Amino acid sequence: MEQALNWNSQNLTHGWQRGVTAFYYGLGFSDDDFDKAQIGIGVPLLDGNLCNVHAYELAKDIAQGCKAAEMIGFPFGVPAVSDNITQGQEGGNASLPSRNMIANGAECVVSAHSYDALIGLHNCDKNGPGFAMALARMNYPGLIVSGGSIMPGCHNGQDISILDVYDSQASAAVGAMEESEAEQILKTACPGPGGCGIAASFNTWGIALEAIGLMLPFSSSTPAIDAAKKTECLNVASAMKNLLKQNIRPRDILTRKAFENAAATIAAVGGSTNGILHLLALAREAKVDFRLEDIQKILTKTPVYCSFAPRGKKTMVDLHKLGGTPVLLKHLLKAGIIDGSCLTVTGKTLAENLADVGDVASDQDLIAPLDQPYKDYADIQVCFGNLAPGGIVFKVSSMQESHFSGTACCFDDAKDVADAVEAGKIKPGNIIVLRNLGPVASGMPEVLVATAALAVPELDGKVAFISDTRVSGVSHGAIGVHCSPEAAVGGPIGLVQDGDPVSFDLLKGIIQVEISDAELQNRRDKWILNPVNHTRGYLADFAATTSQAHHGCVSKALHPTCE
Repeated sequence: MEQALNWNSQNLTHGWQRGVTAFYYGLGFSDDDFDKAQIGIGVPLLDGNLCNVHAYELAKDIAQGCKAAEMIGFPFGVPAVSDNITQGQEGGNASLPSRNMIANGAECVVSAHSYDALIGLHNCDKNGPGFAMALARMNYPGLIVSGGSIMPGCHNGQDISILDVYDSQASAAVGAMEESEAEQILKTACPGPGGCGIAASFNTWGIALEAIGLMLPFSSSTPAIDAAKKTECLNVASAMKNLLKQNIRPRDILTRKAFENAAATIAAVGGSTNGILHLLALAREAKVDFRLEDIQKILTKTPVYCSFAPRGKKTMVDLHKLGGTPVLLKHLLKAGIIDGSCLTVTGKTLAENLADVGDVASDQDLIAPLDQPYKDYADIQVCFGNLAPGGIVFKVSSMQESHFSGTACCFDDAKDVADAVEAGKIKPGNIIVLRNLGPVASGMPEVLVATAALAVPELDGKVAFISDTRVSGVSHGAIGVHCSPEAAVGGPIGLVQDGDPVSFDLLKGIIQVEISDAELQNRRDKWILNPVNHTRGYLADFAATTSQAHHGCVSKALHPTCE
């Protein structure tokens, strides 16, 4: 038996408190409207960010589509923080907390107003993860729509992206490029609306959402300014209505196999480490036992099939030209990397969604042939050891070997790393250890300003980076992040000293600071943890409740088993 489309909103529109309906009449409701499903449309409002500048316009298109489908769509706003604009500034501390705020905000509005479903817009890094967490937590029918990728910029007849901006700025800082050329790249790399075009956090999560089943086919790869994006938003209501009719809930979709599909897809596309953090958080919200150790097993056996930047030079627009994300997923299905039996928001399985999708064209260099992957194991790997008992997530797209040994060079501030590079103080063989920036200490900001500085020719691929914070998928090199537990709560990363020998082996999954257990304990006995006192309210709240990175930084207040 089909459930009523207004299964939840009828508690208000036909509830015991008739007085509330005065507001509905004030909104222009007719008597027939009181029997229609009400859909909350989550909008990350931030006109000051290219990724989000068109979000409300898309939300109005979705609402228009809801009206045509005889439902009522109500756009509502949630906080949005630009990871790019806030890089290296105090505002970077707000990035990850904004994800949890989006999840809380969406849950708050949708549950409080008894909406029947949630459609969330994924326009920038933390939007999609936040809405996915809310869907899993509430288990209300719903799905996520991508706001679309930015178009590439152009420099000297070549496509460029935000990655080229950071790389050129780093090169100019050490004299490897003229400042005038770096300035030209900066001014032309981002030509209009849309999320960052490479396999950074935004597109990693968009592709992952299609793979896990919470996003409609093609949504993640359709560019922001393409006419097809408006058409998609107008038509998404039909899929939403089908979910309501069939009573398909997020946890019907978010199974263990679905999470394995998402992790394998992130690995195969050469995606961002942020995708791993968000998968862990989503699994906790969906009540699925899926841990960092489980992801590690997937990463070691999953080849890299895509040459998106930063691994290569390609962007999501290139994937769109090849036929979109379904073409890529069909390729991974044929490779046996993902399981096609999982349910999706179309009401069909992943394999059924891909049944009529064509094969990857042979005359292209974005997606490798099935028998000739770009690499036999993922660029992302997970290590455990005395430096990271809870785990550390590596991204090593430009590292040729699977192991690295070097001497520690310790920092507590991202800009200090960039300054040290400019001053020539960091040498090949160093392992930069940046700590005291984890979720409790600082909201776990992205420190692209530090890792981009390491992309200069004399250091690229010749140094490694280890931190208890996050780094954008724009980065390349040997980058280890999410080190858990963080220094601020007593994690061993806080005990490392300049000159300590550090080594890691990605395929063995081991990371060690090569000092004796006795010396490590001696340092711990002498270590005085400084109390964390945040002056920003949002950050104080986040720090007081956040779990560590190997739990995805979900709230301990809601998930008390996550330390």
